Amino acid sequence: MINESTLDALLRDFEAKRPRALARAISLSESGHGAALIRHLYARTGRAMTIGLTGPPGVGKSTLSSALVKKARSLHKSVGVISVDPSSPFSHGALLGDRIRLTEHFTDPDVFIRSMASRGHLGGLSGATADAVALMDAFGLDVVLIETVGVGQSEIEIAELAQTTLVALQPGSGDSIQVIKAGIMEIADIFVVNKADHPMANQLRREIRSMMEMLDFAGWVPELVTTQATTGEGIDALWDAIEKHTAYLNETGEIETRRREAFAHQVRQLAMGKLQKRLEHDLRVESPGGLDPYALADRILSRFGVHGEVEEDISTAAHPRASVKGLM
Repeated sequence: MINESTLDALLRDFEAKRPRALARAISLSESGHGAALIRHLYARTGRAMTIGLTGPPGVGKSTLSSALVKKARSLHKSVGVISVDPSSPFSHGALLGDRIRLTEHFTDPDVFIRSMASRGHLGGLSGATADAVALMDAFGLDVVLIETVGVGQSEIEIAELAQTTLVALQPGSGDSIQVIKAGIMEIADIFVVNKADHPMANQLRREIRSMMEMLDFAGWVPELVTTQATTGEGIDALWDAIEKHTAYLNETGEIETRRREAFAHQVRQLAMGKLQKRLEHDLRVESPGGLDPYALADRILSRFGVHGEVEEDISTAAHPRASVKGLM
């Protein structure tokens, strides 16, 4: 819990646009003490362009992030980068190695880079990612880029948090069909085929086009861009696609839908975090007393006002932005 005098001093530094204040604010959120800050600053959010970047490990997400930062800075936009790194399931520590590929931006006062450990959080994000996005937005950064862990098809949370979601894929990986199956496929606003110099790049583009033909997209049809992030090839086209999608969101009013999704995502994460702590406590102290797992789950849920038998959820509904033709 942060005391009032410390909070006031931090808010003054935040208002003065001191980067250390933003860094400390994010650290407080990561440690579970960011509620008072968010309450004071939330009304100032909703102005930043938020971009999510996801894809399998090794696709070059960090190099793409660096190239996008360079492009945004060439347009005189201030940028915040959140790089979520995988963490040890035992110590919950992380290497935070994504900063290595962003070193060229370290001395730029208009670029704020923050690495965060996932700490076992599923969905490719850290539990405090939503707070970090809100704080960077409130700080006045023009663009907030969120780079996820890279765990494959479970990384769909990013679509709820970012206004524009980039799904990066690489040719010749040997598992392209697995990667672009239903799940991560439906969350893309823009597909990025990175490593354009690979001889199988065109084949991957054809595979993506083929998979897209199997989906019914609600409104926006994802762009497909080819890049070579290490040389900057295709980054201008990628940025143009991002701006085109942003214009679409604003013109159709869907930007408000995306903001509601981001709001709901944060509320859900905060509520689930508290419920999980309570659940873990109850499981430690509860005696099964001969009950089966379903009966014990019913007993614990009844304390939260949830009544009725627990049933296994076998729903396989796709993300609402797209659905499989003939199935949805």
